[in-house]
Amino acid sequence: MTLSTASLQCQQGPHPLRALVETILFGIETLEAVHSSHGIPYPSLDDPNQSMTALDGDEAVENATQLIVTAAAQLIATARKPIDTVQNYALGMYLTTSLGFAVEANVADILKGAGPQGLHTKEISAINGVDAVGMTRVLRHLAAHHVFKEVTPNVFANNQVSSLLAKVKSLEEIQADPSSQFEGAGRVAWIAHAADVSLKSSTALSTFVIDPKGNNAPFNIAMNETCTVWEWFKRPENSMRRTRFTEAMNGAAAHYPPELYINAVDWSGLENNDVVVDIGGGVGNVTWILAQSFPHLHYIVQDMEKVIPESKKFWSATSPEHISTGRIQIQAYDFFTPQPVKAAAVYFMRYIVHDWPDALVLKILKNIRDAAGPSSKLVLFDIVLPNACRTKISTGSTQKSASVEILPLGIQWATSLDMQMLNLFNAQERTLEEFIALGRAANWEFENLKPAKPLSAIVFSAA
Repeated sequence: MTLSTASLQCQQGPHPLRALVETILFGIETLEAVHSSHGIPYPSLDDPNQSMTALDGDEAVENATQLIVTAAAQLIATARKPIDTVQNYALGMYLTTSLGFAVEANVADILKGAGPQGLHTKEISAINGVDAVGMTRVLRHLAAHHVFKEVTPNVFANNQVSSLLAKVKSLEEIQADPSSQFEGAGRVAWIAHAADVSLKSSTALSTFVIDPKGNNAPFNIAMNETCTVWEWFKRPENSMRRTRFTEAMNGAAAHYPPELYINAVDWSGLENNDVVVDIGGGVGNVTWILAQSFPHLHYIVQDMEKVIPESKKFWSATSPEHISTGRIQIQAYDFFTPQPVKAAAVYFMRYIVHDWPDALVLKILKNIRDAAGPSSKLVLFDIVLPNACRTKISTGSTQKSASVEILPLGIQWATSLDMQMLNLFNAQERTLEEFIALGRAANWEFENLKPAKPLSAIVFSAA
């Protein structure tokens, strides 16, 4: 079975709902075939276990899942009355706040040991001290959106979705030291961040878009601040938020497949000791991946001065031989200043430029271009934002197929991240055309795109 996006001639087709259903069924048949071939049963929504399987990250599974989700969302939007759709969306903030409550009240952590029978909210209340009546209402709202399961009236249990809200640390450890509760729990940290800083800032998004009035971002209007989010995080009173945000970012990066970086360019074709510069690379996680596969190259990991101690600690623990031999160099650097490494073979940045508006991204790219040599390449690992234009697709085999126009797969998540960037930084996720235009303005010539999930590699060469 294959999924093709070839254009088809317009013709009288089935009922629009039926065409979407056929598309969903095709995705389901694909999932059934893949799971069957590996002897792995498809997980139940009610199963709270989140164990990894051989199919996590499988391309066929990922594509089929995205197809089902995209077509199902369009099926709901088509079948539901338009007024019901907009009313449901208008109250979407209560889902965000309810998720934030569940994390703050440690509900998933408490239910972790309760099993499928769950606990009554009075029992949960006895542990976390939260009002049982109010908690019941919030958890019921989440259960209505398939986060938690209401087993019997007022009795809730974890399911596959809510189990992701449980932290790594035990409930006793969380209660003993709340400031460290998000350590190793990047996904939970992300949800808590979204329900706090992001949600509060979003109240000013409309005001900002209509008339920015010199503000940096909606965040500044909502929080009555003149500094950037980055500067705000540095304040002592925001240390918990800063730590939580760092854990969220680290947690997201930990789930990116190594192949995303390994297949970006022809690393093996570079000469011995060619220099590769990881700009804004944190402790150097991506460089570590590359260094294991391509040990013939010389790597420089750059980030702010405050990150250097953690970077040295990371390399001392993982690959001390790279530091002692000079194969890896750690360098303090602010990418808004001139790039000190001249004529490197490759400069790359992972998920950096989406944090900044065009004017500042242009400055970053120009700094790199000024240092680049004639054969230097620039690789940006970032989301490539699709336009919200429907594409006619054909699904199924020659015996049974459906033709339907649907949105690009994964676009809802991509546009949500774009709103997040606008909300906090007045930055953005970018279309390929926007990446190419920025590169051209900085005298970088677009070479190619290596599509991947979740981040693609946009490759430029020195113009």
